Amino acid sequence: MDKQPNAGSESPAQPPVPSRKPRTLGGNTGSRQASVETLDSPTGSHVEWCKQLIAATLNSQISGGVPPEVPSRDLKDSCDGGQGSQYDSDSELHSHAQVFGHQPVVKMDEVPLVPGETIKATANNVMYICPFSGALNGTLTVTDYKLYFVSLERDPYFLLDVNLGAISRLETISVQSNGENTCGIEIVCKDMRSPRFAYKKEDQSNMEVMEMLTKHAFPLSHGLSLFAFQYKEEYPVDGWKVYDAVAEYKRQGLPNESWTISKLNSSYEVCDTYPALLVIPTNITEDEIRRVASFRAKHRIPVLSWIHPETQASIVRCGQPLVGPSDRRCREDERYLQTIMDANAQSHKLTIFDARQSSVADTNKAKDGGYESENFYPNVELNFLEIPNIHVMRESLRKLKEVVYPTIDDQRWLSAVDGTHWLEYIRLLLAGAVRVADKLESGKSSVVVHCSDGWDRTAQLTSLAMLMLDSHYRTLRGFQVLLEKEWISFGHKFASRVGHGDENHANSERSPLFVQFIDCVWQMMRQFPAAFEFNELFLIAILDHLYSCLFGTFLYSSEKERVEQEVQSKTASLWSYVNSQAEDFSNPFYVDYQHQVLYPLASVRHLELWVSYYVRWNPRMRPQVPVHQNLKELLLLRAELQRKVEELQREVSTSHSLSSSSDHNSSSPSHGGTPLHTSA
Repeated sequence: MDKQPNAGSESPAQPPVPSRKPRTLGGNTGSRQASVETLDSPTGSHVEWCKQLIAATLNSQISGGVPPEVPSRDLKDSCDGGQGSQYDSDSELHSHAQVFGHQPVVKMDEVPLVPGETIKATANNVMYICPFSGALNGTLTVTDYKLYFVSLERDPYFLLDVNLGAISRLETISVQSNGENTCGIEIVCKDMRSPRFAYKKEDQSNMEVMEMLTKHAFPLSHGLSLFAFQYKEEYPVDGWKVYDAVAEYKRQGLPNESWTISKLNSSYEVCDTYPALLVIPTNITEDEIRRVASFRAKHRIPVLSWIHPETQASIVRCGQPLVGPSDRRCREDERYLQTIMDANAQSHKLTIFDARQSSVADTNKAKDGGYESENFYPNVELNFLEIPNIHVMRESLRKLKEVVYPTIDDQRWLSAVDGTHWLEYIRLLLAGAVRVADKLESGKSSVVVHCSDGWDRTAQLTSLAMLMLDSHYRTLRGFQVLLEKEWISFGHKFASRVGHGDENHANSERSPLFVQFIDCVWQMMRQFPAAFEFNELFLIAILDHLYSCLFGTFLYSSEKERVEQEVQSKTASLWSYVNSQAEDFSNPFYVDYQHQVLYPLASVRHLELWVSYYVRWNPRMRPQVPVHQNLKELLLLRAELQRKVEELQREVSTSHSLSSSSDHNSSSPSHGGTPLHTSA
């Protein structure tokens, strides 16, 4: 298949080519490893053209109608409730984390509450030990949703709030020179911050606040429900309707002669961590399915995630085969994979991508796990992607937090970030996903992806590959469908990996796999700034509410558990909030590159630390004007430009109609003239 021409030479006035061609970052798109020294994106010239056009329009036509919001200083929060106040580095940077929307100016004796939220305890004369601007005395309030601190010692007054769901653990710390009755507490959060407070033990209200903080930060450990079940906000859009499995598979052209949408798992008996609806080969019997399930880890049989619209090559996901040290075989499993290969007439090979390190896969094999043997699976090619396990990723993020919070060593910044290996693991994920996508697109081969159990690295790889291959998933709603499908319905263990409401912070099951995936998406957005309909704020909102427990979207670890807990009827969806104000999360430079495949450059020199997320609590690392404010202004400018384009089109159409009418009159028999044909 022909490659797309050099992105740098792309004409800014031309629309994207509608054919399905790979889009790479950098010079010659014939090689995905091409140099990228002078161009940040394949659509760089188009983006620059947009920027120049907007800049030219800003002063002459639009500036009077789009007054920018001028923050009191770079620490000001963007929500209305933050007006007249100073937000510290530990405060919420964006209004989405509070979901107050149109809240009035906060009075000093009031705590802003979301619907269903109640105040549990309040204490005065509590000291906040700010790592950036020193200690502050103020009032600390704990609700069943957040911690809220306010101090009048500065002008403007100082606010700090932390969603309780973001708290990982509470630790007692020593406080110097404040008397023997003074206690200190460090609130270690999952979102890269750790605010500290000091208080007097003899004050009963202080002790009550700390008791309520412990109780409501970890509600499941204290016999309480998660706050999402108390949250009573009503939205004009129902986010639970975003994902319809049948509709999504139908969009992909399923079912067809080779694949069927099966209800075999409708009661979750075949696999309790899989969704009720599965896409499986048409000519596999129920008995064979059950035998395959017994041979795959956690009964996670190979099922289709995505199918190529032209070649019918497919992405299939599953758990590892339980071959064990004795190399057990399962004839039904071997036939199952052969059937998957046969469903794609374009290729006579099947590629298996095992996300694990080969040494770890061998260790798993000694413990009754393992991988497919090419001796038993004919025409199968096995590849190990050498991605470390969840424990390595957890340790890497811990090291990264030490680098970025509370202080940053400017002289050792690059070496310190490198020492965490975080970007190296991001590179491994992106490189693995590129191999998966390229095998389908260029190799026209179906692929099977698995790790150990098929719910961590497998979800990372399949969803990233689908994001590269299918432009639908790069839209605002399409990305929501991708998360609902590949992560939520297919059983990523959010409850274990995030630890919602659980005080057991040392649980070895905790790991930032979903954060890593969103980071990879951000890296792709940075390389292809016009290819995604959503913006960076959308990704940050997703991660904030991964922890907040305000919405039911990321609660629990399987579709079965969510059905049992009646999540859809008893909680709100994050997508209800997002889609009710979609303009806040929209990318003003978005161009719908339909049928374009994105191949991001997966080398460390093309990757960056996501400072806007990991280092956002440090006021010295923030832009003077919030990025999302600029994006909203650009969206308004784009809407104005689009309106003017439509007006011009109407004028041209009217002119064309008048010209046609005039030509018709002049060519009538009474004038004896020759018909004239004009075009506008």
